[in-house]
Amino acid sequence: MTDTIDALLRSRSGDDRPMVIDPDMSISYAELDSSTAELASGLIDAGIGKGTRLGLIMPNCADWVRIALAATRIGAVLVPLSTLLTTPELTAQLRTASVQHLIAVEEFRGRRYAPEPVPSLRRIWTPAEILALRGDAPAPPVRPADPLVIMFTSGSSGAPKGVLHSHGNALAATRSGLAARRVVEDTRLYLPLPFFWVGGFGTGILTALLAGATLVTEPIPSPQSTLELLRRERVTLFRGWPDQAVALAKHLGGRTLPDLQVGSLEALLPAALRSAPGARAALLGMTESFGPYSGYPADRELPESAYGSCGKPFPGMDVRIADVETGRPVPAGEVGQIHIRGPHILRGICRRSREEVFTPDGFYPTGDLGYLDADGFLFYRGRADDMFKVSGATVYPGEVERALRTIGGVRAAFVTNVPAGQHNQVGAAVIGTLRVEELRAAARRVLSAFKVPTRWLLLDDDEAIPRGATGKVDNTALRALLAAQP
Repeated sequence: MTDTIDALLRSRSGDDRPMVIDPDMSISYAELDSSTAELASGLIDAGIGKGTRLGLIMPNCADWVRIALAATRIGAVLVPLSTLLTTPELTAQLRTASVQHLIAVEEFRGRRYAPEPVPSLRRIWTPAEILALRGDAPAPPVRPADPLVIMFTSGSSGAPKGVLHSHGNALAATRSGLAARRVVEDTRLYLPLPFFWVGGFGTGILTALLAGATLVTEPIPSPQSTLELLRRERVTLFRGWPDQAVALAKHLGGRTLPDLQVGSLEALLPAALRSAPGARAALLGMTESFGPYSGYPADRELPESAYGSCGKPFPGMDVRIADVETGRPVPAGEVGQIHIRGPHILRGICRRSREEVFTPDGFYPTGDLGYLDADGFLFYRGRADDMFKVSGATVYPGEVERALRTIGGVRAAFVTNVPAGQHNQVGAAVIGTLRVEELRAAARRVLSAFKVPTRWLLLDDDEAIPRGATGKVDNTALRALLAAQP
C-alpha cells in the first residue's frame, strides 16, 4: 500500500509518462523518483532530515514539486508558505510552525521574503542552492503515521492556524476523493491553484501522483499563456477558478478546447456539455480535512432532489450536524454546524492541545454550517461565524451567494452583513454584467425578501475582492467596502 510519499514515488519509478509540466519544464514519474532520491540524500547531508520542519516559498512550478517530494520522502515536515505573505505574517507563521530551514525565492510579483529573526530558524536557502544538493546518505524509514505537512489556514478573521497532517491521513483523504474528481491515469489536469494551499498540494500534486495522472500548472496565469499551455499539453480537465474560466472563454471568442472533458469548469465547455444550475455537486472540503471530504462524480448530474448539494461524504469520513450552541446532533434537514471525524482528517493544530481541537468523542467542529437530507446528501449553508440576523431572521451568506450565482450575467458573488445602527443589512459584492436594479429584481425571484441584498458593490473582476494571505475573503475589509455604498 502506498501510504507514504517515498512508497508512492517508488511505485511509479518505471513510468516514463510526464508527472508535472510547467511552461518551461516537464518531469516524468521515473525522473521524479530518481531526482528526488538524489536530492533527498543531499538534504540529509545538509542537516535536513526526518522531523526537520522545512518552509517553502515558491510560485507554482515543477521544481516546487521536486523539492517538496524530496523533503517529504525522507520524513522532513513540509511547511508550504504563501507567496502573498508580508514580512510580519511570514515571521509569525515561521514561529508558529517552528520552521528550522526556509527555502524561499528572493522575490515574486513585487514581494520579497526576508523574515525577522525566528528562534528555531537555522538557515534560509534559495531554491537553486537546494536543487544543487547531492549526497550519499541513506534515507531513514518513514511510516504512514509520521507527519507530512503543516498547512496554514484561517477564516475571515483571526490568526492563521498551522494544521498538521500525516502521510497516511493525507494520502488516504486524497485517495478517497479520486473517483468523485474523475482523475485517472490518462487525465491531463490543469490546476493553477497555489501549491501552498491544500487545493494545490492535495487536489493537485498528490491527486496526480495517486492516480498516475499528469499535472499541468503555471506560476502566473494569464489568458494568453494559459490557453497556449492548455492547447500545447492537450489538457483534458480544467480545475481552476470560475472567474478564470469565464475570462478564458471570453478570450476564446466562441472557439472551443476540444480536449477538455466534462468535469472541467463549465464556462469552457460547449453549451451542449453544460449542466443545469446546481445539477453538479460543489465539492466541500477544508485544510483540516486535507481537501474535499464530500462530493459526487464530477461528470454526472445529481438527483434533482439533491441539486445545490455538496454530494455525499466520501468513504472513511464520518459527518454529523450539531446544534451550534449545545453540540448535540440535530435531525436530518435541520441546519447546524458540520462536525467531521475519521482517519482522513487532521492530526492536530500547532500550539493547541487535543482538547482545544477535537470534541470528547473525536469530532472536529469545522465552523461550517449545513444539513444532511434524508438521503445523506450534504448541503452547505456558510460559516457559523458569518451568519447574521436581519429583522430577527437568520441569513446564511453562503445560501445568498449560491442564489445570486444562478442569475444570468453573474459570474461571482460575495455576501456579508453590513451593520446599520443596531441592525444588519445584507451586502453583496457581485462580479458580472448586470446593473443594481436588474440584480435586485432577479434576486427577489430567487430569495426571500429579507435575504435580498440592500447594499450592492459591482466589480469587474475577482482581484478587487479583498483577501487575506491564505486567499480567503477578508470579510472585515469587504464589509467596509459595502458600507461605503449607497
